[in-house]
Amino acid sequence: MPPRPPATDPEMLAISALSFLAEEPERLSRFLDLTGLSPGTLRQAAADPRFLASVLDYLAADESLLLAFSANAQVTPESIMQAAARMTRD
Repeated sequence: MPPRPPATDPEMLAISALSFLAEEPERLSRFLDLTGLSPGTLRQAAADPRFLASVLDYLAADESLLLAFSANAQVTPESIMQAAARMTRD
């Protein structure tokens, strides 16, 4: 089976979303505050698919953040929501 492009691969999209959050200290700080993680534990958490699903859920819960990431990643907000749903089901 050929690899899926990153925009359709939920895990790759979630990793992109996490990178997007990390691009701005304020965005990352808010995310870390809400998750209880620290910069030191973030890398370890990112290896867990359930955590990656929660990154997409976090974006989905904040429309302005969702739209900003959507534009940055050049994907539709709906595709982000679908990726989150797929990751939650798996």
